[in-house]
Amino acid sequence: MKESRSTQLQIRISPAQKRAIQAAARRAGRSVSAWVLGRLLPSGAEELASAIAGLGEARSGNERAFAFAEILDLLNRLSREELTMAIEHPPARPLDPYWSNYLAATIEQAAAARNIRVPDWVKAIPPLDEPVFGSSLSSLRLHLLLASPPPFAARNLFIDTALGGRV
Repeated sequence: MKESRSTQLQIRISPAQKRAIQAAARRAGRSVSAWVLGRLLPSGAEELASAIAGLGEARSGNERAFAFAEILDLLNRLSREELTMAIEHPPARPLDPYWSNYLAATIEQAAAARNIRVPDWVKAIPPLDEPVFGSSLSSLRLHLLLASPPPFAARNLFIDTALGGRV
């Protein structure tokens, strides 16, 4: 149930800051109040949506790694109920096939760990056509084929760690 809003908070900002906040809220498809509150007091769903958007906007490998680490930390931190709500809806903007599958496998792993139903939007993401290995070393492929967690292997992603782990 939504808490009623019965009080106001006013802050002084520059015209440039106001334009930047309005533009960010518009990009997120939210009112300025909702956007500011979401940034200051984020719910699990809002935090996950923001982290996934950050992954989609990341341009370099390092940026993607940091963005995905934020998603992993969030999925680990959320309670069972918060996680259920956070993964209910698909990302606002689709990710490329690799990251869609990586995110889907991570959500499947998190859902299994907490005995939560995997959302239909996650199940609807088709697996990658070609296998992708977490290392370019061909000598590690057999290990990755055997060690990859089932949600990742089912999506043709062969890695050596999953939710809660770091490489």
